[in-house]
Amino acid sequence: MPNTPAHNGPKDIEAQPPLIEARDLVRKFGGVRAVDGMSITLRRGEMAGLIGPNGAGKTTLFNLLAGSLKPNSGSIRIVGREVAQEGPERRIARGVGRTFQIPRPFAEMTVLENVLTGGQDQAGEHIWKNFLRPGRVAAQEKAAVEKARALLDFVTLSALEHEPARVLSGGQRKLLELARILMADPEAILLDEPAAGVNPSLLELIIDRVLELNAQGKSILLIEHNMEMVARLCGRVVVMATGKYLTEGAPDVVARDPAVIEAYLGGVAA
Repeated sequence: MPNTPAHNGPKDIEAQPPLIEARDLVRKFGGVRAVDGMSITLRRGEMAGLIGPNGAGKTTLFNLLAGSLKPNSGSIRIVGREVAQEGPERRIARGVGRTFQIPRPFAEMTVLENVLTGGQDQAGEHIWKNFLRPGRVAAQEKAAVEKARALLDFVTLSALEHEPARVLSGGQRKLLELARILMADPEAILLDEPAAGVNPSLLELIIDRVLELNAQGKSILLIEHNMEMVARLCGRVVVMATGKYLTEGAPDVVARDPAVIEAYLGGVAA
């Protein structure tokens, strides 16, 4: 991984304009508002958590921010540009990548090939360039392989680069997906429950790599039910309940908030 400056301190982060800013988002499925007037920001260099009980709308909000769903109403801005109606390919080009709670790698492709699929705008993707600029295509392909191998080293999967992705454990698949996302050099990474189904030793590795990415300047928004992990990683936590913004603050403050306790224990549907 290239060396980049460490992330800003809390006061510096608060002074930064939002990298991602969503306002009054609504997403309906039939008559149900899965996201109901939700607003959230993520600043450059920040690591923030998004928590809430099952059914709160967190993953739907991620899908809106990443572009795989479009809102019925509301605004999404990336570095000040309105993107609410753009798809995921435009969001990743604008520097926003996301992982999934349950990674689905290309099972029969090798681990290295899976990472290579995350590369963006390669000359070899254009048929005519393979004929007119073969040297450039070959150079880009070589650079992409070198970068993918460096990322596999970063997530400690180098020894498995020639193995099919189907042999990986659940935690290893999460690390593979992270490496694939990093091929696109995102400024912001949306992590959907990276601790779910991961054994303790791999979880510590994931935490270490997430901290390293944030230290390199990546902005991270994290959905997670593991509150110990959230408290270790995040300086600010945003709470959703029934599709709506509930509150936000430091993890220890939020954990003691009566409204948050009620949201988790008060019968929100799973």
